[in-house]
Amino acid sequence: MKEGFSKLNKSEKIDWVIDNFFNSSKIDSDILKKYWSNDEELQKIHDEFSENTISNFFLPLGIAPNFIIDNKNYTIPMATEESSVVAAACKAAKYWSKRGGFRTEIIDTIKTGQVHFKYNGSKEKLFKFFESIKIKLISECSGLTKNMEKRGGGILNIELIDKTSSIKNYYQLNSEFNTADSMGANFINSCLEQYAKTFETEFNESDYFEKNDGIEILMSILSNYVPECIVKSQVRCKVDELKSDDIVDPLKFAQRFVDAIEIAKKDINRAVTHNKGIMNGIDSVVIATGNDFRAVEACTHAYASKDGVYSSLTHAAIENDEFVYWIEIPLAIGSVGGITNLHPLVKWCLKLLKNPSGSELMKIISVAGLAQNFAAIRSLITSGIQLGHMKMHLINILNSLSANESEKKILIEYFKKHKVSFRDVEDALNKLKKNELDF
Repeated sequence: MKEGFSKLNKSEKIDWVIDNFFNSSKIDSDILKKYWSNDEELQKIHDEFSENTISNFFLPLGIAPNFIIDNKNYTIPMATEESSVVAAACKAAKYWSKRGGFRTEIIDTIKTGQVHFKYNGSKEKLFKFFESIKIKLISECSGLTKNMEKRGGGILNIELIDKTSSIKNYYQLNSEFNTADSMGANFINSCLEQYAKTFETEFNESDYFEKNDGIEILMSILSNYVPECIVKSQVRCKVDELKSDDIVDPLKFAQRFVDAIEIAKKDINRAVTHNKGIMNGIDSVVIATGNDFRAVEACTHAYASKDGVYSSLTHAAIENDEFVYWIEIPLAIGSVGGITNLHPLVKWCLKLLKNPSGSELMKIISVAGLAQNFAAIRSLITSGIQLGHMKMHLINILNSLSANESEKKILIEYFKKHKVSFRDVEDALNKLKKNELDF
């Protein structure tokens, strides 16, 4: 047990970790320090993002050009270590740029939070009491909402919900918010805590209740489930226009595509992998723009289960000789607040996206997920997923086998015409070293 660890400076923390877990290895200490920034001011910013920071953990930042979204051209930043994600997004973007691009629509931007409490008295009295103080609950937050209201956001509504059928004496104050261009977590939580304070004070000062009635505030917290903060993205074109180098029979491709989506709607084994592919695209942009990918992940998977069965987040159909493919997805994200004004690369990524509003960023992120899913389904029902995936993974395999630059160059060319697997690459590298590789 190490007492007072958080009070140590960064070097002292590293020394303790290396001494206790790495046998005082200088090599392991140097690995951490190699990832420090030479810019002291920049490093200080990163150190203060989190607790007990000892180094920086890098993710590759790639870009995917040629995204036509609502007739505007975007190059999308994607932070991910998975080699095929950016390539797949680029391929889908280029494909649809020639077929009208992506169309988007913000369906709603409502976010919610709850004050959870218990009450052991008359329900009728509680609801009448709530109605009498409802306006005050909101007005007491005026100091918190002033700036948000200037940006077009604020509190939309508050209601009392009876949850006693699921937990004895359990109720909620459920509130709806518009947080404009920010994700709004701190704003929402601050309002909820003020609700709780006002509600408890008014209850205790009221002579409306019986002597033994009482409330107990349990917690006040936003919900990361935002089924009314929805963006829709879609692509559509005539079935015949689907034709390309790898799509020889457009109608057959469209029918197989619709079938693949239907399988992901009905079979959980496929649905989880299907939706994971969507999140490959979404998470990479969420991370690059400084948003909370854990909240986005939790919400989208809950949303995929909203009808009682875990199902596909995307949909496809053939309508009047048109192929239509779309996604409706909840996204609670922001383009201001959080680390968006602090992290230099986040600021750079938002600038690359033309400094979008919160709603515009929702659209861009949803398109990244739709594009990623299209590329995956396209590969699955044509050439198979491994052909493209393993080609992209080739450089990682070569690096793990310690191939030099000359060997990499030769083998990258070689595997343009050969199947890629770890064993195949290892065998080819060994043959190359012995001058036995046959092109």
